[in-house]
Amino acid sequence: MTDTSTRPETAGTASSSTPLLEIKGLKIGFKTQAGYVDAVRGVDLTIRQGESLAIVGESGSGKSTTATSIIDLLPGTGEVTGGQILFEGKDLTKVSASEMQAIRGRDIGYVPQDPMSNLNPVWSIGFQVEEAIRANGVATGKNAIRQRAVDVLKEAGLNDAGDRLKQFPHQFSGGMRQRVLIGIGLSSRPKLLIADEPTSALDVTVQRRILDHLETLTRDYGTSVLFITHDLGLAAERAEKLVVMYKGRVVESGPSKEILANPQHPYTQRLVAAAPSLASQRIQSSIAPTHSHGLEISDEGADDAELIARARQREEAGKKDAEYISVTNLSKVYKIRQGGFKTTDLRAVDDVSFSIPRGTTMALVGESGSGKSTVAKLVLQLESITSGTVAVGGQSVGALKGRELFDFRRRVQPVFQDPYGSLDPMYSVGNTIAEPLVTHGIGDRSSRQARVRELLDQVSLPASTVNRYPNELSGGQRQRIAVARALALKPDVIVLDEAVSALDVLVQGQILDLLTDLQTELGLTYLFITHDLAVVRLIADNVSVMQKGRVVEAGTTDDIFANPAQQYTRELLEAIPGANFEFGR
Repeated sequence: MTDTSTRPETAGTASSSTPLLEIKGLKIGFKTQAGYVDAVRGVDLTIRQGESLAIVGESGSGKSTTATSIIDLLPGTGEVTGGQILFEGKDLTKVSASEMQAIRGRDIGYVPQDPMSNLNPVWSIGFQVEEAIRANGVATGKNAIRQRAVDVLKEAGLNDAGDRLKQFPHQFSGGMRQRVLIGIGLSSRPKLLIADEPTSALDVTVQRRILDHLETLTRDYGTSVLFITHDLGLAAERAEKLVVMYKGRVVESGPSKEILANPQHPYTQRLVAAAPSLASQRIQSSIAPTHSHGLEISDEGADDAELIARARQREEAGKKDAEYISVTNLSKVYKIRQGGFKTTDLRAVDDVSFSIPRGTTMALVGESGSGKSTVAKLVLQLESITSGTVAVGGQSVGALKGRELFDFRRRVQPVFQDPYGSLDPMYSVGNTIAEPLVTHGIGDRSSRQARVRELLDQVSLPASTVNRYPNELSGGQRQRIAVARALALKPDVIVLDEAVSALDVLVQGQILDLLTDLQTELGLTYLFITHDLAVVRLIADNVSVMQKGRVVEAGTTDDIFANPAQQYTRELLEAIPGANFEFGR
């Protein structure tokens, strides 16, 4: 795939005699013991003032590497080996470190992909936001800096920003941490904002609020936005121009809606075909079964039959064991320090009940901070239960200790939201995946190595990945490693906390297909925590909607999507990016 498809720009696109950003023939390599490895191979793109451009492509395509090279933040041994990066006519590949430091943050804002590894865990949120404001000269004086910190966090979607300044990153959900990074990136109202998967950790309603805010900046302040995203719905709705990257090259570029409606390059066609927003429109099919269990049926004959068979198998499995996971009146109360010896109660989970039949998938959805990830931790027994019960296979898990708890952890495995935070940076990929096998005394060295290779193949990673480390992998690759590790013990239950939110659509589709296949073959039961309702419709049999710690609506996936009873649920559905855009039509 070496041909590049380009199209003329549409009328009405922002124009200027000198583009704000112009990248010409950019090449980037990473130094290894065997020499340079080319990661970006001659990229060209242009962004004008007030314009938005999205770069899409699979994990490892070079899109994040291209973005970080603009502000000289290439990881590890990466360096620009050719081409130009012109910002307001100045070649950023030739500026000094001090000049770049002045440009970075003030003129070019940056929202990185991984919120936990980009916030210092020992500093309060307020200190980190204020430090950015002070460093970029946005405000002077203690009170003015503090007020600006509150303002930017409110703009980023944290309405209780003033009360949050004293808290630390570990006390925030993944979505809340991402909003902090967005606030920092926008704090100086930069000329260009580089947003690397800026909303992948956010629920759809907050995502819409953040993206609306970015559009306001574009309109009112002339801020240009460079999106790095795997979400084609976001690209369709929010970016005027689109650049599609594959193996370090641009294979198609032009107006976003035109490319996504009529992709020319084979790789772009594959991306569009895998978009969950498109798949969610396939629910009405001439071959649809009486009950699709939320599976989206396409017009592809054999695939339809296979999906229908899977749905029926899962229905039969459910009838055999109506309540494999049973959550009854579950509550979790945290004690929050208020200074000195004073504390206040925070009820994160409030009287939650649901059940999951064996061999089925239940999605737990809701806004960031709604309590869905806390429910996951309670089911996994990573947090103590305040009141209520969680039973798995008829066994109450709240009082498990010692050997019983150890055996329970073999049967119930997690995949967490933050792949970098859940992987030991000192462990190679091979050791990471094999760790559960070693811990539970399964197999010998040779059989464990074979199992690791099998798992790498299942999650679509090459065998050569076995000797690499987490910092050498993209966010999507790290998440695939986390999925492989969870599968290592062949558990009965997998609790997936935003397990595919960091993945591009092709890999996301592969992982969802893999999870469906494993469920069919092994009778696995999934608790799927997510903010991505387009994905929910592809994988879940049933849905429970959470708001402020409580379940406000529950039912089959078909019923929830077709006839939501609560206004809150309707708002979540209406906020799905690209839900009304006709991809590839």
